[in-house]
Amino acid sequence: MRPTDHLKDLSADDWNAATRHPFTTALADGTLPKPTMLRYLEQDHLFLAGFVRLLASAIAHAPSLADAIPAAQFLGLITGPENTYFLRAIDALGGDPDTPATPAPVTAEFQALMAQAATSGRYEQMLAVLVVAEWSYLDWAKPYANRADDLPFWFGEWIALHSGGGFEGVVAYLRDQLDTAWHALDDAQRRAVEDTFRHAVTLERRFFDAAQDGFAQP
Repeated sequence: MRPTDHLKDLSADDWNAATRHPFTTALADGTLPKPTMLRYLEQDHLFLAGFVRLLASAIAHAPSLADAIPAAQFLGLITGPENTYFLRAIDALGGDPDTPATPAPVTAEFQALMAQAATSGRYEQMLAVLVVAEWSYLDWAKPYANRADDLPFWFGEWIALHSGGGFEGVVAYLRDQLDTAWHALDDAQRRAVEDTFRHAVTLERRFFDAAQDGFAQP
C-alpha cells in the first residue's frame, strides 16, 4: 500500500464525510444559496496567504530542482487564476473582495496548522498538509467535472479549478513526494506525519460542516 493511501485510510471516516459532503453536493447541483457560497469563499480566501507560504516553504525544502519545479508551477496557478477567481466570485456574489472576512474558529485553526507546517523545517510535514488540502478537493470535485460548464461561474469555475488532468497531475505529484519522503522517516517521524494528516482531514470536514451552516451567521 502506498504511504498516502495508508494515511487516507487512517482518516477514512472524516475523509469520506469531507469529500461527500452535503455542501459540495449542493454546490455541484447549483442549489447552494448564494449567501452560503459567499461566506464559504470569503473564509476559503483567507487560506490563500498561508497556503502560498506553505507551498513556498515546500519548494524551498524540496530535495532537488526537479522535485521543486511542479510545486513552483502550481504556485503560479494559486496566485494567478485561483486568486482572480476568488476576487471575481466574491464580488459577483455581493461581497467585498478587498475587505477580508473575520476568520471563523475552524479557519483560524487550519491557518495555524498551515503555519506550523510551513515553519517546521520538515518537508514531510509540509507535504502532509498540502496533500490533504489538494487531494481532498480533487476527490469531491472530480465526480462533478462534467457539470462545471453548465453552472454559474462561481460554482463551475470552482469545480474546474479542482478537477481535470492538470489538477490531477498536481495531486499525483504531491502524493509522490510524500510517498518518497515517507520511506526515509523513522517511526517517530511517521507517527508525526500521521497526526498532522489526520488533523488536516478533520479540519477539512469541520470546515465544510461550518460552511454548510453559513459559519453560524444568521
